[in-house]
Amino acid sequence: MINSFQNLSPQERARAHLQSAVEAKSARITEAVDPLLRDWEGAALLGVSVPTWWRRVKDGTVPKPIKLGGMSRWPQSEIIDVIERAKAARDAA
Repeated sequence: MINSFQNLSPQERARAHLQSAVEAKSARITEAVDPLLRDWEGAALLGVSVPTWWRRVKDGTVPKPIKLGGMSRWPQSEIIDVIERAKAARDAA
């Protein structure tokens, strides 16, 4: 990569370096974000219907949502944790 910068003008090198820094920062931000899922997205992850999803919320199998105004959202990590707990319970049985 360093050799590829040698054939560039100073402006092109600066632009390439800036682009590289922006891409690296963007990758770190993307890794740090825990996406918020809608009910239908969570239901799709579990392979259930939306009404069944809401029954699982009511019975405590799925955590209660984060409320943002009138919206209900679930951190993706919490839904993955539900799946991991189910797998652990299956393996323990």
